[in-house]
Amino acid sequence: MQKGNIGVTTENIFPIIKKFLYSDHEIFLRELVSNAVDATQKLNTLASIGEFKGELGDLTIHVELGKDTITISDRGIGLTAEEMDKYTGWVSILPSW
Repeated sequence: MQKGNIGVTTENIFPIIKKFLYSDHEIFLRELVSNAVDATQKLNTLASIGEFKGELGDLTIHVELGKDTITISDRGIGLTAEEMDKYTGWVSILPSW
């Protein structure tokens, strides 16, 4: 078997992600729901160790289908910039909007 390296730079990673991951609607939807699960799990974990003092409330992830839309909603907490850098290394390559 021949061995080699694959090089991915910041200039070409987002087109690759868009084309091969997010162009498939089922994968895209699953990724959005997965992100919502991660966000609600983070909130639940922070509450269990005493770092979140508020009321958890309903942590159900809701998916609503409209005529031309899909809405996914949750009450979770997303990643901070520091967490994104620590866990994904993406902060340095994200566009500044």
